[in-house]
Parts: sequence; structure tokens; C-alpha cells
Amino acid sequence: MNILAPSILAADFSRLGEQIGQAEAAGARYLHIDVMDGLFVPSISFGMSVIQSIRQCTELFFDVHLMIEKPERYIKEFADCGADLINFHLEATENTADIIREIHTLHKKAGITIKPATPVKEIEPYLDMVDMVLVMTVEPGFGGQELIPECLEKVRELRQILTHRGLGHVDVEVDGGINQKNLRQVLEAGANVIVSGSSVFHNDIDTNVRELLSQMQGC
Repeated sequence: MNILAPSILAADFSRLGEQIGQAEAAGARYLHIDVMDGLFVPSISFGMSVIQSIRQCTELFFDVHLMIEKPERYIKEFADCGADLINFHLEATENTADIIREIHTLHKKAGITIKPATPVKEIEPYLDMVDMVLVMTVEPGFGGQELIPECLEKVRELRQILTHRGLGHVDVEVDGGINQKNLRQVLEAGANVIVSGSSVFHNDIDTNVRELLSQMQGC
């Protein structure tokens, strides 16, 4: 099933609750939440308090993307504040398997993320442990970047491996530079969870979400 995950990094934070509500009313079912610490990536975004606040105003599935060093320090806190899925970077820890097990112990879904330069083979040992793999199609840390076309080859490779290993239930998520113009090729590469920020929250949210969902349903 193809799923749209609007990224609140592109939302107007003075109207955050309102804009989340608009995306939900238009048909979005996931919300992508980027947590950045200023260390693993240059930018700083927000943390547990923001997630806890918006958890009170929506039933959307919270897809929490941790772009932080040593994510094992905060797994329980993010689970407690309302995350439904916790996605962390392979490059940010030496305790990958332990983190996945902890997330599942807390009855949350577990995801693993790789940067554009990280080869798919690096996550192969963990594919039968996770619920989702996130392939970054831009360098993590900043919104508004253009999709790196070469990253779609990694999406194809990953989907082929999952299919070959009988892991078709594992979601393949893509994040970075995805819009109405390149959405079809992203889906055709094998992704089924689409993160989109600017293409959702800039201009008319209702129209944007409905147009993206219409394309996704046609693929």
C-alpha cells in the first residue's frame, strides 16, 4: 500500500496544529517528524515536547525520524511521547540490533535509515528485524533540497532484496525532494512510503495532499 507522510519540517509552526489537521482531513494518514540535534546533522529542529503536544491533536501515525547521534539514549523517551514508528540512522550508532530490539520491546515499529552515500549492503543484516527502511534521497538536515536521482537505484536494489528474501511486508520509505513531478519514478523504483514537506505544506494543503494521493493510488 502506498502511503503519504507529510513532513512537518516544512509546515508553518505558528499554525502547526491547524496545518496538521488540514493534511489529515485531506487524506494523509502518516506524519513524518524530523528530529535533528545539530551534531549528526548541522540543523536543530525539535524534540519530545513538540511531539507530545501535537500527539494530543491528531490520530495520525507518527513516523519519527531521528537524525541524532547515539539514538539509543532516547528511544524510550520518543516512544513515551507518542511515536508510532522510530526511525534511526545506521550511521549514528554502533548498536543497531539492540536499538531495533528495544523499539519493539516498547511495542513500536522500528525503522532504519541510510544516507545517500551509504550502500544498501550495510543494512542487509537488519532487514528481517525492521518494519521500514528509509532511503534518504537528499543529504539529511535541510528541507527544500532536490532529489538525488542516483538514490533511486538504491531504492530499486533494496526492493529487489526484500522481495527475494520474502520480506515484502517491509515498507520502503523515501525522503527528500519528492514532488508531483518525480513522484511516479520514485514509486516505480519500489518505494511505498513517500515523505513530502514543501509539496504538502506550501500553498494549498488540501489540494496538494489530494493531488499526491491521486498519483499514488494510480501507481
